[in-house]
Amino acid sequence: MSMFGDDHYRWRETYFVLIESRRRPKLRDVEEALKQLDPHFCLQNAAADDAGRFESITVLAPDDYAALDICYTEGEEVAEHRDELMKELLTASSRGVDRARLEKIRRCDARLDVLHFEQIPDAEEEEDSEEMLDPSALLIVLNGLAKLTHGVAVDPQSGTLL
Repeated sequence: MSMFGDDHYRWRETYFVLIESRRRPKLRDVEEALKQLDPHFCLQNAAADDAGRFESITVLAPDDYAALDICYTEGEEVAEHRDELMKELLTASSRGVDRARLEKIRRCDARLDVLHFEQIPDAEEEEDSEEMLDPSALLIVLNGLAKLTHGVAVDPQSGTLL
């Protein structure tokens, strides 16, 4: 079940970790990596394909008032996204884009979609709600997934490599 179906959370943004499909991790490796990143993470709805390779998982980060839906995607949609991202980054290359990471992106044919959700506060907490969401879980997970898969984390809203 996606966090879109949970009335206690609202979607904020989506980030990506671009990877090579040959580096698609096993579900057990993703679960182990996430638990090592933060023991307070609660992992739910884990799914794998028949070979045990990662399909999706939900990460609840109650200390950060956040949740993450993470899912694996490959195919034409990823190729189109990668090509568009490369165009954007190449036009920005004069601003010091890391050439090694551009080459890494060029080889990517899959990605992990990381959907960031904010926990909706109770009525009593409403006035402080903007101060509650902490992006730490998102950043920690993006970095951890990029390391696990030898991928490149991307903020598509800003076109920034993380």
